[in-house]
Amino acid sequence: MAEPVPVPLRCGLARLTVVRHGESAANVRFAEAERTGSTALPPDGPEGSDARVPLSELGRAQARVVGRWLAGLGPADRPQRVLCSPYVRALQTWEFMAAEVRATEAYEPPPALVDERLRDREMGTLELYSPLALREHAPAEAARRERVGEWFYRPPGGESLADVTVRVRDLLTELHVAAAGQRVLVVAHDAVVVTVGHALAGLGSPVPPGRPVPNASLSRWDGDGGVLRPVAFGDTGHFGGTGAGGQPTISCT
Repeated sequence: MAEPVPVPLRCGLARLTVVRHGESAANVRFAEAERTGSTALPPDGPEGSDARVPLSELGRAQARVVGRWLAGLGPADRPQRVLCSPYVRALQTWEFMAAEVRATEAYEPPPALVDERLRDREMGTLELYSPLALREHAPAEAARRERVGEWFYRPPGGESLADVTVRVRDLLTELHVAAAGQRVLVVAHDAVVVTVGHALAGLGSPVPPGRPVPNASLSRWDGDGGVLRPVAFGDTGHFGGTGAGGQPTISCT
């Protein structure tokens, strides 16, 4: 019996490019917790709310590099629409990108449309818990997460990656009509990058393997008028060599 072939989602964009935001203050805190073994709970104030976490200094620099990549695009490759997550780190990434484009006087970038469906995966009561903090302060949830698997794990009051796929698919379906034939740039989060790929793969597509999505990386799908095909995933080639922070370039084959 022949293996079933997934049916790709119809999406009439000419090109879809998704940028993950630059390094955030929470990314820095998580890396520090991993390095030191800290099990500290999320801080009070803005950085204790996922939606309000800002870019780090490195993240701002990364966003400027992506902006220079954007400025260097020719007329046939420039995005005609820009969509952005409502979270501060994504909005800041786009602001720095757009400022770089304007500084070169190459062209005026399109204004960004903010859409809440592009927000990061909601972690509910475990918002901004590092993996070590989760194991220390909520061991039963840590064990359930491992047992269920990352794709289907839904934290209390939060979302699974399968849930994120549903809202991302809804956005892509709307874009199929609203931006048919256009090049669209999205600035969002790693969960959005991964679930965009899964949604576009369509009906019957398997759960994607866990692959890292580097900060300030580019993932791209090109269209033929009805279906978007993957071209690059987590690409950091615009940083030169291995990319910012030594992150490799990952391309689709």
